[in-house]
Amino acid sequence: MINPNDLREILFNISKDIILPSFGNLKKNQISYKDGKDIVTDIDISVEKELNNILPKLIQNSNFIGEESYAKNNKILNYYLSKEYCWTVDPIDGTSNFAKSKDRFAVMVALTKSTEIIQSFIYKPLNEDFMHADHSGTYLNNNKINLNKRINVENATGSISTKYWDDIKNEKLISIKNKFANINSYGSIGCEYFDISLGKRDFALLSRLYPWDHIPGVFIVRQSGGHDCHFDKKEYKFYKDSRNLIVSNSKNLNYDILNLIEGG
Repeated sequence: MINPNDLREILFNISKDIILPSFGNLKKNQISYKDGKDIVTDIDISVEKELNNILPKLIQNSNFIGEESYAKNNKILNYYLSKEYCWTVDPIDGTSNFAKSKDRFAVMVALTKSTEIIQSFIYKPLNEDFMHADHSGTYLNNNKINLNKRINVENATGSISTKYWDDIKNEKLISIKNKFANINSYGSIGCEYFDISLGKRDFALLSRLYPWDHIPGVFIVRQSGGHDCHFDKKEYKFYKDSRNLIVSNSKNLNYDILNLIEGG
């Protein structure tokens, strides 16, 4: 286990030195696209490089998986199959927001060992909020969070991803949107997980499941008292390939959403 305050200090310094000086000051030549569609900035790359220099030194023989590293070598996901500790990093979750000077973006970090999530961390550079989770619970700025929210579908607010599904499933998901109180996307799943844990938001229904996008936030919601499951009702397993996930403030809400998807 890593002292959360040590991780917070690392993320604070990286934000101060790399992220914040560029917020609102990005130049066009600092922005590019992976595979012609997913935005990436020089700041994403610099933050990941810095974390790759720091985090593996905190635990001997630990591995490192980052979003930008994966873009160059997708075989690094095999690290999850080893028995060593592994760091998983999204250097800037919400890159498009960051590039447009919008405030919803975060740095996400998780520590795993084999098939177990040990700790996770989400840091918001603009207001310095820091959320972390371990097996004792979830904490916001070192204060424990107890999510105890029960809500019906018709009063629920969240997001529904309509990308990366087959046509039939996509059509079904679009058709159920009006069953909820409000559907909107933050453009940063890390910030959505943050607010689900605080009871400010109720759920996220997700398709593409890259581990750096979801290990930190799923664990934070889970340890705060929320619930996560795939469409088969099994909990999220970051080391397995899956194309669907629901994360919410309660098991009941997850199952109610599943009933809608299944036409019940």
